[in-house]
Amino acid sequence: MSLPLAPSRRRASLLLAGVAFSGLMSACAPLVVGGAVGSALVAVDRRTSGAQLDDQGIELRASNRIKEQFGERANVSVTSYNRQVLLTGEAASEAVKAEVEKTVAGVDNVRSIVNELGVVNSPSFSQRSSDTLITGKVKAGMVDAKDLSAVAFKVVTTRGTVYLMGRVTQREATRATDIARNTSGVMRVVRVFEILTEEELARIGTQGPTETPASRPAAQPN
Repeated sequence: MSLPLAPSRRRASLLLAGVAFSGLMSACAPLVVGGAVGSALVAVDRRTSGAQLDDQGIELRASNRIKEQFGERANVSVTSYNRQVLLTGEAASEAVKAEVEKTVAGVDNVRSIVNELGVVNSPSFSQRSSDTLITGKVKAGMVDAKDLSAVAFKVVTTRGTVYLMGRVTQREATRATDIARNTSGVMRVVRVFEILTEEELARIGTQGPTETPASRPAAQPN
């Protein structure tokens, strides 16, 4: 028997759907959340339009190459944000894990890779369902937060580990990490962020995203 959603949860779900739809209609246009304009409350994709297109191409090309070259020896999810690639999933061996990273590094426009592949068996259907549920709960928690722009983050969950990606300030990184860490079912939180100053974030809100120099991110477990 399904219980009705609480009003706050219904509002969060509706808002999340609205944010996703608005992102499709205009990826670079600011979205005012809660009727207030400010660096903390204005949701905007902080990547340039070129980086957004590159990310889509990277994910598609890398996923296709992995499937063609490794078949059942690797079950890999490719997530790209601002040309930084996160690899999650499973590899049949350490050698396969390393070869997958090498394959992805050969894809055009990839500037850095965080290889979080596990050398384990593929997760069960129940584990994948649990991971999907955790991702939804973390995103909902971000939407409910009044001092956070949920669309500034990408959330990926694999075997109970939550990966957070985005171009965010230190305050936003800490807040998002706390939300993820306190979400039921989360075993571990890994941050793959590009840290912005408050001044840089303010400029994005008024001028739009700008390109950033290449840098190699480090996965930061919490």
